[in-house]
Amino acid sequence: MVQQVTNGIKISVTSNFEGTSYRNFRLYFAFSYEVTIENQSNDTVQLLERQWTIFDSLNNTEYVEGSGVVGQKPTLKPADKYTYKSNCFLTSPIGAMKGFYSMVNFTNSGTFKVYIPTFQLMVSSIHN
Repeated sequence: MVQQVTNGIKISVTSNFEGTSYRNFRLYFAFSYEVTIENQSNDTVQLLERQWTIFDSLNNTEYVEGSGVVGQKPTLKPADKYTYKSNCFLTSPIGAMKGFYSMVNFTNSGTFKVYIPTFQLMVSSIHN
């Protein structure tokens, strides 16, 4: 698990290798990841957008951005936690992801970025 705190918002991430898949005659490595967002600040905040940078060991880089996460824009009061699961596909057995969430602070109406620490995506057998 990797963790990082930005402006009182703690991000924790775990990832797992889920197996391989063939699409359009090409082998892909499937990974899942679980993110927990914990509001350790004294303010109520809402996640508005996400931006991911996904790398693999073949030097492929993919950028993903969009509104909310998994179709939601969670609001977190102080001490609230929000957890979601998602996945990605790589063309190699090793990779990494990092990114940030754009959030709004309801106390001062300001927007800010919460950084998602870099986490590894690795086929289980490579760990040995």
